[in-house]
Amino acid sequence: MAMAEIGIGLGSNIGDKAANIHRALALLTADGRVKLKKMSSLYRTLPWGYAEQDFFANACALVETALSPMQLLDFAKQIETDMGREKTVHWGPRLIDIDLLFYGNEAMANPRLILPHKELFNRAFVLVPLAEIAPDLQIEGVSMAQAAAKIGKEGIEIWRETP
Repeated sequence: MAMAEIGIGLGSNIGDKAANIHRALALLTADGRVKLKKMSSLYRTLPWGYAEQDFFANACALVETALSPMQLLDFAKQIETDMGREKTVHWGPRLIDIDLLFYGNEAMANPRLILPHKELFNRAFVLVPLAEIAPDLQIEGVSMAQAAAKIGKEGIEIWRETP
């Protein structure tokens, strides 16, 4: 399979949030099957969906891989498990969350994976960091800069800039 550019969303609100995100990316790229191209700053964001929890650290990354979308999803979910993520309430606290946001220009929908991510255009905690690293990226005919400007930055601020 040819190399594809993929958008990854990462989030954590348990323990050392920044370290959890960096560790997840390190594990994702450790064996060379996934290559990190660019990572956003870390953003401090308000909880989404279930508000009675600590703030989140969120970031986006652009990666490149020849893994299929399902192989990459399985790999990401295994990393979440290996890092100690436990299932809690829907949209509840989590040590790490790794979401596939887009996979090249591929569109797909099955019970385990929808690409582009079905909530991509509804979440500032994804659009703002994604627009930081890929403002001209077009998904469904909309640039990430336009989408981020439209949704606004309420409840999201740069927490730590990427070195």
